[in-house]
Amino acid sequence: MGARSVIRGRGRMEGGNKVIVTPHRHAGVFMIAKGRDCTILTKNLVPGKAVYNEERLSVQNEYGTEVEYRVWDPFRSDLAAAVIGGADNIWIKPGAKVLYLGAASGTTVSHVSDIAGPEGCVYAVEISEKSGRELVNMAKTRPYVTPIFEDARNPAKYKMLVSMVDVICADLAQPDEAMILAHNPSFFLKMGGHFSLIINADIIT
Repeated sequence: MGARSVIRGRGRMEGGNKVIVTPHRHAGVFMIAKGRDCTILTKNLVPGKAVYNEERLSVQNEYGTEVEYRVWDPFRSDLAAAVIGGADNIWIKPGAKVLYLGAASGTTVSHVSDIAGPEGCVYAVEISEKSGRELVNMAKTRPYVTPIFEDARNPAKYKMLVSMVDVICADLAQPDEAMILAHNPSFFLKMGGHFSLIINADIIT
């Protein structure tokens, strides 16, 4: 059942400020569909707080409870683009424990944390000092994100910080990304777990 919502925060959705939010086929993701266009959302674990100046929608559900959603921008997140593009399964679901390699400043990680919810968690690995600072600042208000400042090539250096996970997601934008991902499952992936490899076309030669 959809819920009628009113946007609060910056900007307005095309076509007015009243929209219908419905569940996406990927659990933990929601959408606003208009014709062939689709805007995807995640439920904000920290209502009132944006991460990268994204739009937020305040929704009153059928029980009269107000729920806030964040627009998941596919131009800022390759994983969001994959969802909109029809990826069969992103594996990240409510309650999931996720190891995210190449967390950058935490734009995508914040939405992954929204999907995993309070029953899950996200271990976010980043090597860049600048991006790492932004990641840490984001995690200060999102207790289900654990930032790890380390090189994803060396899982032995951060294995003491990470429990066994359901999903490993590699978003490294490096030519050896697949090899880096291959080094991690033996340390962290649960039996029957999954991994996702996000490939940036600019690094394919």
